[in-house]
Amino acid sequence: QVQLVESGGGLVQAGGSLRLSCAASGRAFSSYALGWFRQAPGKKREFVATITWSGSNTYYADSVKGRFTISRDNAKNTVYLQMNSLKPEDTAVYYCAAEEDYGVSPYEYDYWGQGTQVTVSA
Repeated sequence: QVQLVESGGGLVQAGGSLRLSCAASGRAFSSYALGWFRQAPGKKREFVATITWSGSNTYYADSVKGRFTISRDNAKNTVYLQMNSLKPEDTAVYYCAAEEDYGVSPYEYDYWGQGTQVTVSA
């Protein structure tokens, strides 16, 4: 079992940056792929980025490619999402999640954090 806790959200102006962190506890963190998802009010939860257990492979949604970077530190049991050039449409609750495979569908993920709010003002 893996427990996930996100932090780092907040209010930022358009064009600004934020770095989200997701601290994990439990067994075998380094064996899980980690993903970031987001959900805006009235919208479905959508994929943002994912990273393999080793960190050697990453994949991004087209909407964030070139602006967001996912990384992980297995020694610290933490995954990060560096968000640059933020836009108002990036406003959402951001969740980290863990799964044994490497996918983009939220239904594939077994463990979820509670989420952290990111608000980007125009």
